[in-house]
Formats: sequence, structure tokens, C-alpha cells
Amino acid sequence: MADGAGRPAAPFFADVAGGPAAAHWIAAADGLRLRAVHWPGPRSRGTVLILTGRTEYAEKYGRVAADLAARGFGCATLDWRGQGLSDRAHGDPMRGHVRSFADYQADLDALLAHVAELGLPGPFHMLAHSMGGCIGLRALMRQTPFATACFTAPMWGVLMRPTLRVAAWGLSSASRLVGLSHLPSPGRSATLEEAAEAAEANMLTRDAESFGWVRAQVAAHPELGLAAPSLHWLHEALRETRALARLPSPDIPCLTLLGDEEWVVDSARVRDRMRRWPGAELEIVEGGRHELLIEDAATRGARLDRIAAHFG
Repeated sequence: MADGAGRPAAPFFADVAGGPAAAHWIAAADGLRLRAVHWPGPRSRGTVLILTGRTEYAEKYGRVAADLAARGFGCATLDWRGQGLSDRAHGDPMRGHVRSFADYQADLDALLAHVAELGLPGPFHMLAHSMGGCIGLRALMRQTPFATACFTAPMWGVLMRPTLRVAAWGLSSASRLVGLSHLPSPGRSATLEEAAEAAEANMLTRDAESFGWVRAQVAAHPELGLAAPSLHWLHEALRETRALARLPSPDIPCLTLLGDEEWVVDSARVRDRMRRWPGAELEIVEGGRHELLIEDAATRGARLDRIAAHFG
């Protein structure tokens, strides 16, 4: 099916997202099929482009989009290649994989073109989480058309012990030479069940209801899920975060939220970047974990008030 303008419609699971949204199939420059989703909102304050993290998908941000709509913003997002309902880049659909992190920039360019075609109102604001923060920072350095940016727990470095980091570089590099870079990264969950158990054990959020809500989404629609990244994905992530760390900060208003109980991304890299970003604000969230917006309504609302004020 297609909408009135001839755009091919894509599925969106409103039953688990907390409400409806418009979803379309779009194509990246290399022809890969991606799912783009937008939530119409008031035209007064612009549109927020949500750049999601690894393993994430549009439905997970249904509550955030509704909260931002109440604050005057429309929202748009996409499933990155290799996750959600976008084309998977590996023979095993549960394996997180990408040929190059540069491919994610092609995905974002496709979303920006789609947003322009839809005529969604500007200005455009970036809300980028975890891996989306890595992709978003690179995009800002390319001077993409964002008026402001907000990052939550951005993946500007992958958290691991120094000895493990050396091993990760060596193993991920060697795997490419011997044709084994498709294998799952060691220490990462290889199945959806293991991924769920690991997330629960590490407490990504303080709110059990919100965590259960996200788990129920994948239980109801397992095609949304993703498990361990490949060794090649790990190698590309290490390369891209190292390359970004060596570059100066872009000239754009920036707010970054980082929990003081962060365990997924490298907090030291985040602090270093923010020290080198003139005029940017770093807010350390007391008791905050990795999923700073997957929280109870009051906590999420307070954080989105802060973000909306920054966008405004």
C-alpha cells in the first residue's frame, strides 16, 4: 500500500507503541530499504529527529514522541540498517552488523530527504541516544541541517576495561583477516533471551514498568529484536569513536545528559568531548542509568522539559 502521495507504507505496531504513527519505506543511496516513522505534531516549535541506539526501533520511542508532541514538537525517526524493520545486513537477522559506520550517515541522509519531502516543519532538532549519539555527532560535523542537538548517554566511546579494549581491537581486526568478522562479539548476548536477561541484570533503567513495556514490545513483535553485534560491528564502532575523539566539536548548541550510573558507554569520553565543546552543557543525572528516557512518566517528563527548553 501507499499513502496519498504514493509513498510506500510500512508497518508500525501501534499496539505496543502507545499510539499510532505514520510509517513509510524509504531507500538509502545504496538501495537498502529502511523504515521511516513520523509523529505529526504542532507546527509552532519544529521537528525532533530521534536517532536511536543499537538494537532500538521506532516503537520504543512512542512515549517520548507523545511527550514531545505535548511540548509542541513533531518527531521523526528511522530504524537504522540492520535493526528494527529495516533490511538486515547479516544472514542471521539477530546479529547486529554494518559494513561501515559511514553507512549510517547514508541512512540519516535518506531520513532527512524524507522529512523534507513530507514537508515537516523546521527548525530541526536532534535527539540522539547511545549509538545514535555517535552517528549524530558525525552528522553535525558534516554540517547537516540541525538547529540544536541533545544527546543522552552518547556512544562516543565503548565502555570496557583497558586490557579488554586492547583485546577487542586485536580480535576484531584479526577476525577480518581470517574471514570470521561475522561472529558475535565475545561477552555480548547472542540470543534475544540472553540479551533480555543481561539487560535486566544490569538495570538499564530504574523503572520496572518501563523496562517491562520495552520487553513486551519485542515479545509481541520479535522481528523488532536484535541480539549481539558482530566482531565487524565492534571494529567499526571502535574505529569511528576513536576518529571522532580526535576532531574538534561542531559549532551548534548542545545539551548532553549522562547518568552517574552509566555502564554501557564510556563516560570519560563524554566528559572529554563536552569539555571541548564551547557553550555546550553537560548535565550529570543523579541515579541515572543508560536508558535516561525509558523511565516513569514523571522522571521522563522532567527530563523532556529540560530537553524541550534547550530546543526552544
